[in-house]
Amino acid sequence: MIVDHEKWSNIPLLHVYKEEDKNKQVPVVFFLHGFTSAKEHNLHYAYQLAERGMRVLLPDAHLHGERHESLDEIQLSLRFWEIVLTSIEDVKTLRSECINRQLLSDDTKIALAGTSMGGIETLGCLKVYPWVDVAAVMMGSPGYVQLAKAQMAQYEARGFKLPVTEIERKQILETLSNFDLTKNPEALNGRPVFFWHGQQDTVVPYEPTYNFYNAIKKSYAEHPERFQFKSDQLAGHAVSRKGLLEATDFLAEYLSV
Repeated sequence: MIVDHEKWSNIPLLHVYKEEDKNKQVPVVFFLHGFTSAKEHNLHYAYQLAERGMRVLLPDAHLHGERHESLDEIQLSLRFWEIVLTSIEDVKTLRSECINRQLLSDDTKIALAGTSMGGIETLGCLKVYPWVDVAAVMMGSPGYVQLAKAQMAQYEARGFKLPVTEIERKQILETLSNFDLTKNPEALNGRPVFFWHGQQDTVVPYEPTYNFYNAIKKSYAEHPERFQFKSDQLAGHAVSRKGLLEATDFLAEYLSV
């Protein structure tokens, strides 16, 4: 198992693969970390996937890890959607880098996975990138507009004045609607998607994501195994080991088909 610390197009990342797969066109997984986290905190997922013959790229998100700007959590939270949208653009950049490095062919499968903010980013990527073949979403939310409105209300309820005008607020929500899967679930187009969510999660609420799954699963009626939602009744905002293994099993299954 090789873990290379690299920088692709000025994006710092960890590149995880089996030594014998270094220059092969094996399936690629982009794994996106959570809010205030960093690339190295998801190496346990990367290990499970690389052991099965996949190449895993774990980038640092904008303003996180090596890209930090010494912002506190409140300052970061006010730039949450800037971070999310930058990560979605980063995924496209990293795919182009894979092509330029001859690590991807037209037949090489691509997966996206992420936890929390990374799960939210994964769902946004599914909305706009038809070249994503399979995804695993841990504690994510597809409803960008709904989540942003809830965040704004929460900030204001805590006594913070958001540094945006009403016009800017409207523009932000209009931009986010372009990445909101609840506005156009047809964008999934039958692609395999795995969800994991703790029912006690108070950071990324369980119900909106589960409701989205329930509303969409009928479109997977012919292949229900391709659209899975695993709940943990006791879990909060942390993925269990069982959830980790279920997610990596799902990705491995559909990347090897």
